[in-house]
Amino acid sequence: MNITRRSLLQGAVAASAAPMRSYSANDRIQVGVIGTGARAHELIPALLSHPGVEITAVVDAYKGRVERAIERTGGRARAVKDYREILDDKSIDAVMIVTPDHWHRQMVLDALKAGKDVYCEKPLTYRSSEGLEIIQAARATGRIVQVGSQGMSSALQRRAREMVQSGKLGKVTIIRAAYNRNTASGAWIYPIPPDASPQTVNWEMFLGPAPKRPFSLERFFRWRCYEDYSGGIATDLFVHLCTTIHYIMNANMPSRVVAMGQLYRWKDREVPDTLNAILEYPEGFVVNLSSTFNNQAAAESSFQFLGTEGTITLGAGSMSFYPERAVEDNRWIVESWPRHLEEAYYRDPKVRETELPATRKPRVVEGPQEFYQEGLDPTIVHLGHWLESIRTRKPYWQDAVQGHHAAACAHMVNLSAKQLRVVEWDFARDDIKT
Repeated sequence: MNITRRSLLQGAVAASAAPMRSYSANDRIQVGVIGTGARAHELIPALLSHPGVEITAVVDAYKGRVERAIERTGGRARAVKDYREILDDKSIDAVMIVTPDHWHRQMVLDALKAGKDVYCEKPLTYRSSEGLEIIQAARATGRIVQVGSQGMSSALQRRAREMVQSGKLGKVTIIRAAYNRNTASGAWIYPIPPDASPQTVNWEMFLGPAPKRPFSLERFFRWRCYEDYSGGIATDLFVHLCTTIHYIMNANMPSRVVAMGQLYRWKDREVPDTLNAILEYPEGFVVNLSSTFNNQAAAESSFQFLGTEGTITLGAGSMSFYPERAVEDNRWIVESWPRHLEEAYYRDPKVRETELPATRKPRVVEGPQEFYQEGLDPTIVHLGHWLESIRTRKPYWQDAVQGHHAAACAHMVNLSAKQLRVVEWDFARDDIKT
């Protein structure tokens, strides 16, 4: 499954030489879906809610998912046995790749080489270095690559970005972000279909570039629990958090990451059920990421952006802004001085203005603000951006570069937690420092 740099460039040149289709507003975009698991069954109706798009082919390693996916398209999509059949179909303009992480690189590169535009569910990569290959291929072919962390397409996150970039929060120096759950399904222990068997599950198709292992329904349906196919919490949940943080803060990559993870409760897996990380950014702020599958007292997904002039708390459907009202109070220090020095200190007009609010001239100060999300689900909006990019040939913000960086943050976290060391980013190479 490895692709050399030379073969990648040759494929990119061949694909870029193919004619680039021009779309009008009335053109119907035909899409193939590669991987029809649970997330794909959310994406399919979201995509079909947009006019001018049709899903014409689907493929998956479990027959039951394919049947249900065809049903969701109103019977218009056809089943294929191999994803390459979709890529070989000249009538298909674009593909959605909704497979386990270990397949993303190969499928994205193959799709770009075949001249298809790509929507790839997060994380874009299984390893950090794969992002560089995908970026190069996307640029060489001129095809669209959009990554599926849909939160940053929400109206709330766009408003948060505007507030931070306008300076409303002052200087943001620390961000706290969490993603917590406390259920078996939240910990990826999904129910297995009763008809799942070697007759309905194509094990070899699922494994693909992963190490060869004996047939296992647990690995197939609960693949996020295993390192052969996933990076666990970091590549599933921290990618969402980092995407949002990069978008709102207009940031690139952390320069250093340190993390710790443990498996405290859900023993039927290889990846931690509790993970904490600190990411230090050269833009001048630090991020604390945390996740556990053992408590959900806090909101499942939450952010705190702490600035010198205000704080934003951000959840799935609401956002709050709290202005800072810090007041200097040096009384306990100044009261230790000789009395005449203390009295002289408080006669200073500047001190009185900053440390004695009751003596200020009357004024109105801004209080907390609440914001709520209404309208289309962010997934629908996110897919709309993808379709618009296909028509206009203008990539959306969450392109291959942004997808590479968000996923690379997760890879840095996992590497740090596994090797118990600080992991650094090489900005010149745009990859993890070795």
